[in-house]
Amino acid sequence: MAWKARHWWGIGAASAVLALVVVLALTFSSPPLKTPAATSVSTAPTPGPASATRTSSPATPSRPRGTATPGTTPAAPPPGSATQAPPSNAPTTDLARQKLASMTLGQRVGQAFMVSSPVTGADAQSVHVLADLHVGNVFLKGRSTAGVDAIAAVVADAAGHALENGVRPFVATDQEGGFVQIMRGPGFDTMPQAIEQGLLAPATLQADAKRWGQQLATAGVNVNLAPVLDTVPGAAFAPRNAPIGAFGREYGYTPAAVSSHGLAFARGMLAAGVEPAVKHFPGLGRVTGNTDVTAGVTDSVTVRNDPYVAPFRDAVNAGVPWLMVSNAYYPKIDTQDLGPFSHVIIQGMVRGDLGFKGIIVSDDICDARQVAAVPAAQRGVDFINAGGTMVLCTNQSVAPTMYQGMVAAAQSNPAFARRIDAAALLVLEAKAAKGLIAG
Repeated sequence: MAWKARHWWGIGAASAVLALVVVLALTFSSPPLKTPAATSVSTAPTPGPASATRTSSPATPSRPRGTATPGTTPAAPPPGSATQAPPSNAPTTDLARQKLASMTLGQRVGQAFMVSSPVTGADAQSVHVLADLHVGNVFLKGRSTAGVDAIAAVVADAAGHALENGVRPFVATDQEGGFVQIMRGPGFDTMPQAIEQGLLAPATLQADAKRWGQQLATAGVNVNLAPVLDTVPGAAFAPRNAPIGAFGREYGYTPAAVSSHGLAFARGMLAAGVEPAVKHFPGLGRVTGNTDVTAGVTDSVTVRNDPYVAPFRDAVNAGVPWLMVSNAYYPKIDTQDLGPFSHVIIQGMVRGDLGFKGIIVSDDICDARQVAAVPAAQRGVDFINAGGTMVLCTNQSVAPTMYQGMVAAAQSNPAFARRIDAAALLVLEAKAAKGLIAG
């Protein structure tokens, strides 16, 4: 997420004395990595997936990028292109397939969906989406200083509503450090910003991240939408980079620094039993706007084989289980579609160039201003059609519209229904491997 930066952020604004940071809206043991077991605020918008005003506007398409002609489902990927990763090992695959076969269409869509629920306690709308609409994954949003024990009770309650057919949910949050730390209070360390984490020896950071991950696990969280692997091109530019640099969410100013410390953070989380989600592919370090609060956020520099993609490639090679796609527009990679709706970025780069076989999660595509021109009912459809695995919606009020759009598309389009099945199976395999499915 980009605040995540968007993902979700509170909106940060710095005065001469850094007096005010207003939080607006906050925005994964699967196989271990091969090696084991925000930010100083400027006058940038709230950290979120990306928030910046586009400095140059791409040609305006006949309809919002990422949408299909009204009443239709976007075209399927070219023949022969896989929409999801193949099954991994037989035992978990068999269990996952059995569960998939026993699920209704609505439950299958729910496995490919993650909806927000307040970290201070589930509200009526989040309970409705989780329990009645069968959404099978939860994102804890907002801020809480109640501590591990109190938050664990909140997590258990939300997870109970998401329990579906013997399948427990992935429960995620944003626990990067600095301005992006949703859970605080007794039992949680105060985590430094990533830019400060980047000053530690990787081994030290890994040990710290393991401790932070254990704290999350104690609270019932099994997915952390972190670390940020975006590379900001220099300290001088950082204050202008609204989603990342303005909040100190970067580990350094070179791909090598970002890779070494981002992977140390990811390894620590995995060692604690929490799955890390690296973000925001293919990078938000070069933009000036935050996709959470601004439309038209464009990276007009990054190319398909860009050096700044290296941290993500290193993370995939190391075995990270989750990867988040940025909401920005990358015209030098795909001139037609925004990141979450781009077959070139998701299928071509993530599945193809990087060979990633894990869960591809969107940044928030419910509240993000960047995708507002795309009808809510179409956004999840477009993301799954582009090859994504799990839709992230950080507004439980918008979630029903997006969910029903996906169900309707699957009912009317067999090709899309197969993509939902593939996405749900991948999620179920990951859950089976993590012990989240009752045999």
